[in-house]
Amino acid sequence: MSDFVLSCSSPADLTKEQLEELGVSYIFFHFQLDGKDYYDDLGKTVPYKDFFDAMKNGSMTKTSQINVEEYYSYFEEFLKAGKDILHVTLSSGISGTYNSAMIAKTDLEEKYPDRKIYIVDSLTATGGYGLLVKKLSKLKAEGKSIEECNQWALDNRLNIQAWIFTSDLTYLIRGGRVSKTSGTIGNLLNICPMLTFDREGKLDTRYKIRGKKKVIKAVVDKVIEQAYDHENYADEIFINHADNLEDANAVIDALNERMPNVKDKITLNWIGNLIGSHTGPGLIGVFFFGNRED
Repeated sequence: MSDFVLSCSSPADLTKEQLEELGVSYIFFHFQLDGKDYYDDLGKTVPYKDFFDAMKNGSMTKTSQINVEEYYSYFEEFLKAGKDILHVTLSSGISGTYNSAMIAKTDLEEKYPDRKIYIVDSLTATGGYGLLVKKLSKLKAEGKSIEECNQWALDNRLNIQAWIFTSDLTYLIRGGRVSKTSGTIGNLLNICPMLTFDREGKLDTRYKIRGKKKVIKAVVDKVIEQAYDHENYADEIFINHADNLEDANAVIDALNERMPNVKDKITLNWIGNLIGSHTGPGLIGVFFFGNRED
């Protein structure tokens, strides 16, 4: 049996070093900054800090998904080398990239009938997507087959929970996640929405909390409520921030205080330029294994 390739795309928001350590291959989305096209190359060409500073200064952003031709070329290099592929995509609830990957898979299966290609819709993004990929990497390292890893992902992807919040609704208004009227009022009243991914991988605003301290407490309360073993949870937590270390560290401090077993199991990463194009600066995401609210 040949070894297989575990693969993801850039909005898993893992660093280049983390991906290499995990043995995970990856493909880039594209984004535009003031009309100029860039690969979403993990902050290499446009560092994350520079990107969010540009947004704060009024720069306009736009994104484009990985198309069928890009996926075809990317996958074919592995197939030519005799490798099977397990590729995990960004949620189909916020991007059409899963469909592009599936079309490329169908075309390539005709050309390489002896190879296996599995495409998994993560139904999440950023740290949740990264957490799923990291778990699959561990299973692969333990000797699990491509079929076993694929099935685990399908069985467990909805067990990765997400709570996302921001105190600045400007960019959610721009991206259409919040209406202009609601967003303007929310900014005036210091309303912080708490969002999560529903079962279809779409972003859903579940709560509206007034004040940053209160929303941080509400997020940590939800993590403890939903996480396996609650305050005794001992698995990993991913936290991603869009140029907002202050709030990210406040969340980490609160988690460490109330969940003593996670002190060495929290990974802090940036929200990358692809997802950041839609969220703008300031957003925080917390991702963990647990029971769904819905």
